[in-house]
Amino acid sequence: MNLLLLEDADFVGADRVVLRDRRLTHLQQVHRAESGDSLRVGRIGGQMGKAQILRLEASEAELHITLDQPPPAKLPLTLLLALPRPKMLRRVLQTVASMGVPRLILLNSYRVEKSFWQTPFLEPAAIRGQLILGLEQSRDTVLPEVRIEKRFKPFVEDQLAQICAGTQGLVGHPGQYPSCPRAVEGPVTLAIGPEGGWIPYEVEKLAEAGLQPVQLGERILRVETAVTALLARLF
Repeated sequence: MNLLLLEDADFVGADRVVLRDRRLTHLQQVHRAESGDSLRVGRIGGQMGKAQILRLEASEAELHITLDQPPPAKLPLTLLLALPRPKMLRRVLQTVASMGVPRLILLNSYRVEKSFWQTPFLEPAAIRGQLILGLEQSRDTVLPEVRIEKRFKPFVEDQLAQICAGTQGLVGHPGQYPSCPRAVEGPVTLAIGPEGGWIPYEVEKLAEAGLQPVQLGERILRVETAVTALLARLF
């Protein structure tokens, strides 16, 4: 991890924390840390800074914390993502967090298998765990907001127009559409479909709500690749 993230429950004082979980194991086995070493740390939802290890034992570590730096700015983006297959979902959640996406809406689609919605990876604790891994990678402390919308038509008809109001609305979809813009200015609402893409009806409904289809070329990309490619191109 490139940033040791701290929970509120870790604090035993205003500037002291005690660690006993996987982060302790990481300090011992990956960092091979010793008492007196300094580390980059951040408080979830708060500031970043430095920590000095005061005590490192087999069962726990005590750190002195100084938090005086803001986390990096988020992208001006709301990302709509058709629910990917469970194994890919974990990677996508990490990618979304590491790239600075502030809002993610997991959405149903005709090509999303019903069984995907039963995965334990959609449990709040599981989602949070993957987001934290992404934040640790990119040195950020602010968790993205994640919403789950299992009904495509009511969401698109009743909520999406308000969500994308005042933003540049885009749908990533292969076909004879304009190329995805580069280095945009201002906020964006971006929808990315499942492995097989949105069906024509869904593209039409998204367009009615204010999202215009764009493409990245002839190649069909995996969802996790499309997310990275589109965000890198847009921002």
